[in-house]
Amino acid sequence: MGLWSFMKSAGRKLTGQDDLPTAAILEKEVADLGLDTKGAEIKVEGDKVVVTGGDMSQEEREKVILAVGNVEGVAEVEADTSGDPVFHTVEKGDTLWAIAEKTLGNGSKYTAIFEANRPMLSDPDKIYPGQTLRIPQEA
Repeated sequence: MGLWSFMKSAGRKLTGQDDLPTAAILEKEVADLGLDTKGAEIKVEGDKVVVTGGDMSQEEREKVILAVGNVEGVAEVEADTSGDPVFHTVEKGDTLWAIAEKTLGNGSKYTAIFEANRPMLSDPDKIYPGQTLRIPQEA
């Protein structure tokens, strides 16, 4: 099982003030994004989310990790992965171009990062500090 940290105070607000998201709320968020957990179970343990099981590809699993991790109130996501995902937390002033330069060595590869984070990203210009993004390794 891998464990990834997220900014608990950043992300989509799905609950009332000071409320932590429930498994049902996170499952709905994943479904609303059009992601299929393929039988995976999402459990909430305080501010940590645990994703177990399911017959997902590595890419699908990484997207589910990000879909639940980029929710306000979630500090950590624990999940089985078949490889070592590469994630990047957006900092103030970051653009996808700058992130692509930093992580992939070429700013023009920002479209690969954008595509790797669909459907969580709908516009390459709409990223925010604290958001965690997938960095594709085959870009």
